[in-house]
Amino acid sequence: MYMDFVEGEILAFDKPYRWTSFDVVGKVRWMLCKHLGVKKLKVGHSGTLDPLATGVVVVCTGRKTKLIDQLQAHQKEYVATLQLGATTPSFDLEKEIDATYPTEHITRELLDEIIPTFTGEQWQVPPMFSAVKVDGKRAYQLARQGEEVELKAKLLVIDEIEILNFDMQAMQLELRIVCSKGTYIRALARDIGQRLNSGAHLIALRRTRVGDIRVEDCMSIEQFKNLIDIN
Repeated sequence: MYMDFVEGEILAFDKPYRWTSFDVVGKVRWMLCKHLGVKKLKVGHSGTLDPLATGVVVVCTGRKTKLIDQLQAHQKEYVATLQLGATTPSFDLEKEIDATYPTEHITRELLDEIIPTFTGEQWQVPPMFSAVKVDGKRAYQLARQGEEVELKAKLLVIDEIEILNFDMQAMQLELRIVCSKGTYIRALARDIGQRLNSGAHLIALRRTRVGDIRVEDCMSIEQFKNLIDIN
């Protein structure tokens, strides 16, 4: 299969756990520069995925990097697992649990009543540990320095939210979420915990779709390496 990486290609990767989206871009750029025998090449991604998440990351090369803004606007689908009854400062496993909450009142019936209320337009305050910019700096940089950051709520759309599984014994809830650009699933976990009169944080996240690109259609970094024949 012939690919013109300078004219531009749109590549879809299944991001490994603990890699940042920039790690994927950096690795792809390095492999392509080696493959093409060039010192630099435009490579970018169309939407950050947290290091502790896996799944679809769309990477553009060459002139196709001009499509990044357009691709970022595409609808996204996730499968998320929430731990109910406890919170962390980062709303996921990056930070240790900082508070625990009652869960005895949480039943499948309560979830069936509460979860659908998250469908439609929502005002969401992004997590402090996020790439949102505050006075020119990333919020997570300020948060890691111990600074209190007040972030403004953003309007977003959750098109679909569906309960896939509820483990009442472990108090773990698995959801499928279809949403707009800019939705933080970690912040959604926080908001769900609060609306349940408890707490919650994210313990697993997989992005299963970006626009029409499904995770089943994505390649691993290793597969791409073999595709362009890098030793």
